[in-house]
Amino acid sequence: MEPRLNLFTNPTVGKALKHFIAAGKVVSDSPLPAATKELVLLRVSQINGCGVCVDMHTKDALAAGETQVRLNLVAAWREAKFFTEAERAALELAEQGTRVADAAGGVPDDVWANAAKHYDEEQLGALVALIAIINAFNRINVMTQQPAGDYEPGMFG
Repeated sequence: MEPRLNLFTNPTVGKALKHFIAAGKVVSDSPLPAATKELVLLRVSQINGCGVCVDMHTKDALAAGETQVRLNLVAAWREAKFFTEAERAALELAEQGTRVADAAGGVPDDVWANAAKHYDEEQLGALVALIAIINAFNRINVMTQQPAGDYEPGMFG
């Protein structure tokens, strides 16, 4: 597959991506647990069919010490015994926030309340921002058909 745009040389997309990356850095520096961030990034990317992001976040998570078993089971987290209740709440919020167009009324109150049981206000804000940012990256990559498979952990910073 050949990409439709070179995201690194296109002046408009390149500028936009710099802002997305800066926003992502804010989330990276938040008190949201690193493992939760990686699981959310992977699950949202799976839902959106973003191969380049699935590749990136799987490899980054492995490099950060995440287990292959947990990564293999992110798509089936409801049936897997390897996730904490807090991680399950974050994954449910990520799924509902990603599929917001599919549900009249957006994220259900019970999903939000469950996440709020496990995360404080700052962490909830980080989750919301993380879900929004990865959805934006996924959409750019899918629309421009960015190829997956060549990512090496840390190659973008």
